[in-house]
Amino acid sequence: MNKTLIFSVFIFVFLPFFTFSQSYQADIIIYGGTSAAVTAAVQAKNMNKSVLVVSPDNHLGGLSSGGLGYTDTGNKSVIGGLAREFYHRLYLHYEQDSAWKWQKREDYGNKGQGTPAIDGANRTMWIFEPHVAERVFEDFVKENGLEVHREEWLDREKGVKMQGGKIESIRTLSGKTYTGKVFIDATYEGDLMAAAGVSYHVGREANAVYDEKWNGVQVGVFQHGHYFQDSISAYLVPGDASSGLLPEISAKAPGKNGAGDQRLQAYNFRMALSRNPDNRVPFPKPANYDPARYELLARVYKAGWTETFDKYDPIPNLKTDTNNHGPFSTDYIGKNYDYPEASYARRREIIKEHEDYQKGLMYFLSHDPAVPEDVRAEMAKYGLAKDEFVDNGNWPHQIYVREARRMVGEYVMTEHDVLGAKEVPKPVGMGSYSLDSHNTQRFITPGGFVQNEGDIGVHPKQPYSISYGTLIPKREECTNLLVPVCVSSSHTAFGSIRMEPVFMILGQSAAAAASLAIDGGKAVQDVDYEGLRKILLEEKQILEN
Repeated sequence: MNKTLIFSVFIFVFLPFFTFSQSYQADIIIYGGTSAAVTAAVQAKNMNKSVLVVSPDNHLGGLSSGGLGYTDTGNKSVIGGLAREFYHRLYLHYEQDSAWKWQKREDYGNKGQGTPAIDGANRTMWIFEPHVAERVFEDFVKENGLEVHREEWLDREKGVKMQGGKIESIRTLSGKTYTGKVFIDATYEGDLMAAAGVSYHVGREANAVYDEKWNGVQVGVFQHGHYFQDSISAYLVPGDASSGLLPEISAKAPGKNGAGDQRLQAYNFRMALSRNPDNRVPFPKPANYDPARYELLARVYKAGWTETFDKYDPIPNLKTDTNNHGPFSTDYIGKNYDYPEASYARRREIIKEHEDYQKGLMYFLSHDPAVPEDVRAEMAKYGLAKDEFVDNGNWPHQIYVREARRMVGEYVMTEHDVLGAKEVPKPVGMGSYSLDSHNTQRFITPGGFVQNEGDIGVHPKQPYSISYGTLIPKREECTNLLVPVCVSSSHTAFGSIRMEPVFMILGQSAAAAASLAIDGGKAVQDVDYEGLRKILLEEKQILEN
């Protein structure tokens, strides 16, 4: 056999078994595809830094483009910088007649949270369709020449190379290596932060940890409407414990009030539903659909509950951002506890379990005779929006990870900061929303009835500042990482901070700090705050009242 033929055989037979690693380098490496990742990348580019966005997601924007169109914005006056630019661009889109395909603009109604959806005076639009938000993020990418590597998943086991207390490089499961001077973890899960050995917390701290009131177990505390008001039996045969529990109820004791635990507030999908017959897809029946798992909801209806459509919030073009509402709704309570630390495979299972539960719920509401006839008739007007999430069966591509890991960094924000009892040092942005936690568990009361626990909604008196220390790890753990999503905060404080506008604000501020750290050859903990403050104010960030 001649040498050419031997070489050809080698290429054909053996080369497929070899993996060729690809290496990339930039001043700032951003891991994540959330809204915070995009604003961070734009700010880095504005400060003349090379930047790479390494995104495990194909679609950019996280929840902001994943169904959360009726956004929890709180006090709009404290939303500045690129976050405000995002909402301004949405305004410009909806000023065009072509934006109103399925509904006349004058029929929209302009309902928003606290202010009109379309704020003409400030040229902002606060309520929007998912695909429009994604287009804005993609425009940010295109206009700024951002390099985005999509569907690149961090090797969480061995993919973070540390040297001298710094992240030197990260490697993804595809074999790509990314070397940078400063790294930003902009994921909802905090995977890079955790893989770098940075301290974090999962679940609720005991109230005693930070001398808080609204952290920890909160049995008997009902601050929204998401609890069982009537005595509804937890058992298959009402009143008969020997018959066993109904589905979706935990047999475990809820715990002592104020105690910490590893439970997480519930996740769900924020569905974009359509009322336009020409843009509506009937609710699919999941292959594993079982109406018995929704018996609790049937009993809620039988007890006289009538609030089914209270959180079918209108977004443009006869669509909704449909959220959890009531004692039994789209939140899949108690089914996400292992998500933050889970493997990618297990996370996919959890996401699929949530999808099946929620699709089954919508099918149940549409078809089951246990649902009041008037509710079924109204549900018949809805379906999945045909022009949203078109590559995912019209189902949101992002589950609502309301809370996962939270860093324990240089400064821990607590409810005292949010509620105005403390002066926050070194502000880099502001929040204003309530301490907002969805339910964390569904349990049996001593009387054999079902109840939810974990729902909190305490409003601050005024907007509050967020400290730079919440974005950075402890010096001894890592000196070139910033974390604008899984920020250093208690569970109860994170309930307010965790809003999408705030993530965009903090993403931009994190990138400004990263750029200054590079310019000065300093650790992120040593960035000159006054210099950072000056830049943020120039970028029209709002830092304090």
